[in-house]
Amino acid sequence: MHCPFCQHADTRVIDSRVSDDGATIRRRRGCEACGERFSTLETIELKLPVIVKSDGRREAFDARKLRVGFDRALQKRPVSEEQIEAAVRAVVHQLRMAAEREIHTRRVGEFVMAELRKLDHVGYVRFASVYRSFEDVADFREELDRLEREHETSGSDSLFPELDAIAGKARKDK
Repeated sequence: MHCPFCQHADTRVIDSRVSDDGATIRRRRGCEACGERFSTLETIELKLPVIVKSDGRREAFDARKLRVGFDRALQKRPVSEEQIEAAVRAVVHQLRMAAEREIHTRRVGEFVMAELRKLDHVGYVRFASVYRSFEDVADFREELDRLEREHETSGSDSLFPELDAIAGKARKDK
């Protein structure tokens, strides 16, 4: 590997460590010529399917776009960076497991929505509102009702504690 500082052609590996998820190897390197040290990440490179857009265009899969979608949906939500990264990895894994050369954006969106549903229901509804092109409040209400019905069958606590608190305050104020 070339040194990023002096462009010398030969660097040596000082230390190698496998990441926590086992998907990457971090290597600490030193340059034989200038003595500078730097780190590299080694990952497996697998061919991901080409994404077919709704207008028929095709483009290479871009994990940064996927991450931006998660970040927008989960903006100001109590979801950690680690959880978001795990969700992105899960979607990428699903794309690899699809074993198709091309995959439509709708299917990618379904993968993303499934991961968001596990992480944060508010983030899920935010993403769904754009993804499914909600036209008005009725579309939101319909999606919220569907989520609440699914949640009630699971026997868990409230699906949207923030909304319950707002609704309770509104009822009390009447």
